[in-house]
Amino acid sequence: MTMSRRTMIAAGLATAAAPALATAATRGASNAAHFSLGYAPHEGSFASRGGLLEQIAYAADQGFRAWEDNEARKRPVEQQDMMTRALAQRGMAMGVFVASMPQWADFRPLLGANDDAGRNAFLEDIRTSVEVAKRLNAKHMTVVTGFMDRKVPEDIQMGRIIDCMRRAGDIVAPHGLVLVMEPLNTRTNHPGVFMQSIAQGYAVARGANSPGVKILADLYHEQIQSGNLIPTLDACWGEVGYLQFGDNPGRKEPGTGEINYANIVRWLRARNYAGVIGMEHGNSVEGRAGEDRLVAAYRAIDTK
Repeated sequence: MTMSRRTMIAAGLATAAAPALATAATRGASNAAHFSLGYAPHEGSFASRGGLLEQIAYAADQGFRAWEDNEARKRPVEQQDMMTRALAQRGMAMGVFVASMPQWADFRPLLGANDDAGRNAFLEDIRTSVEVAKRLNAKHMTVVTGFMDRKVPEDIQMGRIIDCMRRAGDIVAPHGLVLVMEPLNTRTNHPGVFMQSIAQGYAVARGANSPGVKILADLYHEQIQSGNLIPTLDACWGEVGYLQFGDNPGRKEPGTGEINYANIVRWLRARNYAGVIGMEHGNSVEGRAGEDRLVAAYRAIDTK
């Protein structure tokens, strides 16, 4: 199988050619100015450029300083290691991966239920994700706090979920890791989930009172469910650990919908936000034209 130059640079596989590749990587790493914030594409953002490693290299060449991979936990260890080397070689930070994925079709887990089965399985997912995070040099891991249990009063569910997240925080905090709980909208995408807003995530994070438990503020979901984005971020900022962008409607790149992401970026800059911002959305146009449009969209909000 023929290996392209970009894949070799990204993966760091050709030991014998290391000096030549290092020189080539130095020449190719600054094709575009770095973005001022840590926007993180994911596999599929630049699908026309090749596989996972080639897409990482291409993203770095466009000035992106981070990468996000929801599916990283499911990847073979060898591929996780290759991705980690590729990111390190390009000086890119690793964003979130999903530590515990709900069973969407079965509307589970029920972390607030009367039995411990869902909570125990969730906590086991968290334990086994710690080594994955270390392997990937990731600090943040996404969790979803499950679905509503219609048989249990909501306040009781809230208390049980707070207790569960506190226990989860006790697992990850000693390793310097952070679980970021993602509130999801119920109007378009995820009917029946328990955590539906950043404000609700704030209540759980405050209750858990752990450095290992924060909120993933996905602004696509929040815009659909609640709106009022900047005041909500301002009120809950102390418990926000990670952000994701995506415009509404459509969940595509900034500029395709109603959210004023240039204002969001200005707000983040004023707070000296230095973390990763996941590009948790698709491209509005297919192929390379769409990829060019994606880069342009982030240049537009990053420079205003």
